[in-house]
Amino acid sequence: MVHRLEPLVIRHARRLPTPSGPSGTAGQGDVVARQFDAALLSVGFKLSADLLERLSGLAEETVRQVAARTLETVREMVGDHVRHNVYFVDFPANVPDTFDFWMRCIAEALSDDASRDRTLAQLSTGVINLLTLPSYGTYQHTYAEMLAAHDELIAAAGDRMTVLHVGGALEDEVTALYLALAGSTTPLGEEGLRDLRLLAAHCVDGPQPEAIPVRENRAVVNLARLDAGADLLVDTVTDVLRLACALSDGDVTLAETTRFRSLSRPVRRALLAALDAVVAQAPAKLADVTAHRETFKRLGERLHPHEYPRWPHAAEVFAVARGEKEARSFDSHVEELLGAHDVTGAARLLTAAPGKLFRALDRLLRACRTQEEREAVVAAAEQVAPQVSGRVLLSVREHFHNRPEQEADERRVFVNRLGRAWVTTDTRPPVLPPERKRLIAALDAETRRRLPAPGLLLIDPDVLDVALPLSGKATAAGLGVLPRGSLSPVDGELLRFFVYWKQAGRSTDYDLSALILDDSYATVSWLSYTNLAELEGEHSGDITNAPDGASEFINLRLGAVRGTFIVPQVNIFSGEGFEEVEESFFGFMLREAEQQGRPFEARTVRMKSELRGPGRVALPLAFLRGSDGRWRAKWLHLYLQGTPDFNRVEGNRVSVTTLLRGVVERDYLTVRYLTGLMAGHATATTLWDGKTVPDEPVTYIGLERPDGLHPDSRVFTPENLRDLIPG
Repeated sequence: MVHRLEPLVIRHARRLPTPSGPSGTAGQGDVVARQFDAALLSVGFKLSADLLERLSGLAEETVRQVAARTLETVREMVGDHVRHNVYFVDFPANVPDTFDFWMRCIAEALSDDASRDRTLAQLSTGVINLLTLPSYGTYQHTYAEMLAAHDELIAAAGDRMTVLHVGGALEDEVTALYLALAGSTTPLGEEGLRDLRLLAAHCVDGPQPEAIPVRENRAVVNLARLDAGADLLVDTVTDVLRLACALSDGDVTLAETTRFRSLSRPVRRALLAALDAVVAQAPAKLADVTAHRETFKRLGERLHPHEYPRWPHAAEVFAVARGEKEARSFDSHVEELLGAHDVTGAARLLTAAPGKLFRALDRLLRACRTQEEREAVVAAAEQVAPQVSGRVLLSVREHFHNRPEQEADERRVFVNRLGRAWVTTDTRPPVLPPERKRLIAALDAETRRRLPAPGLLLIDPDVLDVALPLSGKATAAGLGVLPRGSLSPVDGELLRFFVYWKQAGRSTDYDLSALILDDSYATVSWLSYTNLAELEGEHSGDITNAPDGASEFINLRLGAVRGTFIVPQVNIFSGEGFEEVEESFFGFMLREAEQQGRPFEARTVRMKSELRGPGRVALPLAFLRGSDGRWRAKWLHLYLQGTPDFNRVEGNRVSVTTLLRGVVERDYLTVRYLTGLMAGHATATTLWDGKTVPDEPVTYIGLERPDGLHPDSRVFTPENLRDLIPG
């Protein structure tokens, strides 16, 4: 078995598949296993007791090979696979005043024969470009010299410790992960879809999920089935379109334009046969073509349907796309009824498409002019609620929970699937309280009905304010990352952000900044390359080019912060975007002041997330000081469009504060909501004390799986929290 899939299991399940191999001579495997565990500790991981025991019984060379592969995986997970240098060699100590630093760079440029004339010419104009100064923006020391300037990290009880648990055979773990991702009831993020593609290709001849409810997942699975010559899983023309996008490495969500590649004859025949079968079985599904008319037209140019007269129904698909054949859509019938002010008729028609009805509930209720119409809309929703997916139920529940019952001066925050965010004034009239409360009660009852009986329910209190992962698009790939809207505790004296990027081709300058706001969202101060030191902390210095990779850091003393909000951001000053660079990620560390250590210490990393999104300004998360004085992280995963170049924290303060306010003041559905519903079916509900675990099987929900849980326990952590969402 090729071990290339082993890292996927470690990342998604925090389990190490049981390696196959001969048993070791007494003591040999044990020694290497303990060395392996010690190496893991240096990056904030450790082996569970069961896993350590299992590895100790294997041959020394087997354990050594497992250790090498696993260490490579976890180092990348935490961001320790690259070298993190800093401009100021002993950062955070001795960071200069910004103006003094700039003057020093100018003085060094004037003392350099190669740059003196150019610098004098600029000074004569009264304006100087810092990027032309030889000592500005590039490392002035080697990585080894930076390491030598810092003391070793002193271990502390608060350091992150992620436990790797014992897994089953690699093939069994891979199959289980494939079934979980393919059968997910919520859309996967970019990393999840990429991993599913690898798993689907490997598992195409093995067990398959009973259902693949998310269409994007189905497209990825169909790609593997097409390569293997297996029957395609399609029941709409759009399923075939998504598969065609996957074949061209395009966007299977259909949100972005795909440039279709030339397709081989066998592939063209398979796609045309699939289209023909769908339309032959249900001609009304031709109406789905109109929603993606242009994309179907471009696909037709690659498939050449006129060359295959044996599939006439497939040809009809492209006739509709070209406007040569009419296929009226379901949505057009709904719009016609609403245009005639027949809200009751529209609601009645929409009961044939329960998901569409639920997504249209707010609009339908706003269109009602009589109480009779409102009654009809709510009754229709109650009637079809059992047929609506759990994800839609919960999304609509969250929506109505946040709808004001009276006219209010509200702002609406919109976030698309890529994380691009914008804000508008909310001009919608309120939903009347009786209907709103009735709908919320119906949604709660239906969700409660679907949740399984958990038996003994054991809950980590720190997970209660984690937002439900209703879409993988609301969570970035990485370690310790939570869905947008989540709140998580932040404990430590020092908070340190970091960003790393490596350009793919052209010179690229990313700037790490932190905006500090008061409780009314007014600016208190900021840290950036334009303001290197403040009462709150220090910036590690500006790096303006990253051919071999570059890092920037901001160090904050939480006790000295004068505001209520800390908003770290990554601004693209010039060069490649977040989706163009070879690699880019953001994260934060927590440590105590006396721990010392290097600027980057893997075992103190609490979160590391990939920066892969649109726009030129990234807002991964914010930090909020509560009324109790404790700090908490509020997860954002947002991107601002920004400007093509020269983005700075000073220039986007209004946009950032407006978006932050919208996310902070929105009440997200969290784990607390679901566990509250589950508690009614539980034999007992206990908040975990962080130390002891019951001897019997439990349903555990928390940020990390505790060591020592009964093997028959059901465990939900952020890596598989989507499995809590009822189908």
